[in-house]
Amino acid sequence: MTGMSYPVRPKLPVPSADAAIAWYVRVFDAKPLQRHTAGKQVVHAEIEVFGGVVALKDGDEFDPAPDGRGVLVEADTADPDRYQQAALDAGAISVFPVADQDYGARGGRIRDPFGHEWLLQTPMPRS
Repeated sequence: MTGMSYPVRPKLPVPSADAAIAWYVRVFDAKPLQRHTAGKQVVHAEIEVFGGVVALKDGDEFDPAPDGRGVLVEADTADPDRYQQAALDAGAISVFPVADQDYGARGGRIRDPFGHEWLLQTPMPRS
């Protein structure tokens, strides 16, 4: 475990944890925290991203990687436009573009190359 304590954090099974970590580092400025293997299989890894921790692992018979849509992760960031564009440039698919939303945030959603969706958003000032 890391030195930080996060009582709840998602664990994303992916086809390749190493490829996903590299993508999140490049696109979302994530910071790798730990990586554990059993043989060649990544059984647990953690990254710090957008001020929180996300765990990852190689999909297996107990926790398969998504075949289609995976987990939806909400991520607060000061610059959702920048991160959505970076994700699209790196092979993500736009679910909906960044825009001012009726619920009081500016945000958009992408599906990453590993099947998981990210709602990238920032609160808007109240008028």
